[in-house]
Amino acid sequence: MASPLAPISPTSWTFAETYVVEDDVLLAARARAEEVGAVAIGSGAGAALRFLAAVLEARAVVEIGTGAGVSGLWLLRGMRPDGVLTTVDVEAEHQRLARESFKDEGIAPQRVRTIAGRALDVLPRLTDGHYDIVFADGDKREYGAYLSEALRLLRPGGVVAFDNALWHDRVADPAQRDDETVAIRALVQEVTATDGLVPVLLPVGDGLLLAKKVWVPEGDE
Repeated sequence: MASPLAPISPTSWTFAETYVVEDDVLLAARARAEEVGAVAIGSGAGAALRFLAAVLEARAVVEIGTGAGVSGLWLLRGMRPDGVLTTVDVEAEHQRLARESFKDEGIAPQRVRTIAGRALDVLPRLTDGHYDIVFADGDKREYGAYLSEALRLLRPGGVVAFDNALWHDRVADPAQRDDETVAIRALVQEVTATDGLVPVLLPVGDGLLLAKKVWVPEGDE
């Protein structure tokens, strides 16, 4: 019998990664992302985001890094029909392309709030304790700061998610010391060390780090 710690084969990984098939709307959004050099979330991680949004019956979600709308589409497909996605990106052109993707999906305009600007300038203006999910796929060097903002923005029981948590196999290799790898490695360590978070690191796509904000009864804080 194979050990449960044996590495998954490339065939099995590909099977799992493509288990949920992307339709024409997602493929068109992915093509838009490629045209402008925006690296979209993988299909496996996107499916995981949709599942997460569905399980939480998410009504309010923050996305850091709009791209051309690939991850936004996955999130919206899992959210409640009345849910609102707030998505932040420094590139206004990326957000214009994302709006095309959302239009292709038939998403009502009032369900998506696009905000152009730096995440660390925008996030402090959002409402404390209001969001079910905060998903980060922005500047990797700012991931630690995104975590601090997410803990403020999330309701108890909400979940913060980070894409690229394995960063092209560099995070697990201590010899890799570039700024982005070091920042993501520090984030992974901080999440496991933070009281009040229940973490999991999923080896889908380029790694998806999730952490649930534990509900603390009033008066026990």
